[in-house]
Amino acid sequence: MPNKVISIAILAMGGEGGGVLADWIVELAEHAGYIAQSTSVPGVAQRTGATIYYVEIYTGAKSVSGKNLKPVLSLMPVPGHVDIVIASELMEAGRAIQRGLVSRDKTTLIASSHRVYSMTEKIAMGDGRIDSRQLIRAASDAANRFVCADYAKLAQESGSLISAVLFGALAGVQLLPLTRDQYEAAIRRGGVGIESSLAAFAAGFDSVNHGGTSDCVSGPGSSRPGPALAKLVKRIEQSFPPASHELLFVGMIRLADYQDVDYVGEYIDRLESILGLDNLHGDGEYRLLCETARHLALWMSYEDAIRVADLKIRKRRFERISRDVGCKGDQLLEIEDFFHPRIEEIADIMPASLGRWLLSSRIALRIKMGGRVIKTSSIRGFLQLYVVAGLRRWRRGSLRFCVEQKRMLAWLENIKAVATTDYELAISLTESQRLIKGYGDTHHRGNANYETVLGALPCVRMKDRPSATMENLIRAALADESGNALKKALQAL
Repeated sequence: MPNKVISIAILAMGGEGGGVLADWIVELAEHAGYIAQSTSVPGVAQRTGATIYYVEIYTGAKSVSGKNLKPVLSLMPVPGHVDIVIASELMEAGRAIQRGLVSRDKTTLIASSHRVYSMTEKIAMGDGRIDSRQLIRAASDAANRFVCADYAKLAQESGSLISAVLFGALAGVQLLPLTRDQYEAAIRRGGVGIESSLAAFAAGFDSVNHGGTSDCVSGPGSSRPGPALAKLVKRIEQSFPPASHELLFVGMIRLADYQDVDYVGEYIDRLESILGLDNLHGDGEYRLLCETARHLALWMSYEDAIRVADLKIRKRRFERISRDVGCKGDQLLEIEDFFHPRIEEIADIMPASLGRWLLSSRIALRIKMGGRVIKTSSIRGFLQLYVVAGLRRWRRGSLRFCVEQKRMLAWLENIKAVATTDYELAISLTESQRLIKGYGDTHHRGNANYETVLGALPCVRMKDRPSATMENLIRAALADESGNALKKALQAL
């Protein structure tokens, strides 16, 4: 007797409605008169708990010659024998491929193109993100048919969970012997969030016919500063090459948001000397200017307690969290943030002289800074962070501001000095800013690595390929927290 089993594997994270999607499919099949079964293997802490739901649907005859048949259905997906794989996020599609659940001759892969970064991607000292385009190419090569769209965005626009959009995409691929009306009827029988779920279902269904893998990952949109920066925008357009405008505009917006308009003016002042060097020693593509502009904007917007508090209390953060957890208009949302400041971070936001005194006094050794939880959604918690964020107007006089500005200027002077004799090395030197990031222990380690790499600059300039040598040192510094890779790279010099 021919095999009439359709197997479906669903890979979803906690809170995305993967269980609801599996239940919809089972209820849909059983209401149509088929035999169906579902199982699940729950995940753990990685990215809110990635769970595999597995559904098998038997569409064959229930009786032969008057005898009732009871098919034996599998409790878990078998690599190479899965008809449909549904992934709620692009990395989950990659995990399905890695597990062998996606096969070239059999599997239709439905995946959302949005990303929820894994812990290993987040804690990497450098850019630990996996290239989404590589994941998409791998999915296209591995699957018999690959259907991809930003289903999370469609869910957000529909006011529903991603499970409803994926249910629509499943209907759109038309692999089950069921009609669209039957799918929608299953949602109505559920009795919860019917209208929003149907809207999300329709968006997912239409995406199969109108979407495509080529549009899965969109690039960053262009940004243009607002009226408050109009004079500086005009200055950029008159003095700087068009190739640098978009990057400079992004940097200007970031720094105005971080501090004020005057701070943006300082940013442009510092780049004018780099522009002159690029005109003299560059190849006309202004690579040194663009790279310096990018890293300088990041450095000038360093993270301190003031910045962290400011970001925590922003309206759009509350809106994003509310949207992510599916909070409805009649529901209350509580947000708790964990803080573990060090005495150095307290001194950093003090006036420079007071901060230095605190760090050099015996009082600092006696103060024990413990972790604390602040309920940001409460009036008391919000006001505590609001007061810290309000110190922004006095940031210029803080200890951390003075220290960082001194380091930035020294970094720029090194770039200028190197650019006159070795343009490529100067470009590589701009990348050293990547080592300085974050706050607390992360910033302390990064700054130590930065000082070590910059200290090796005289030796680097003596090598046959100074630019490649500098890039190697920076990669080594970003390779691990222990610093062993950097030590080995330095020994190789």
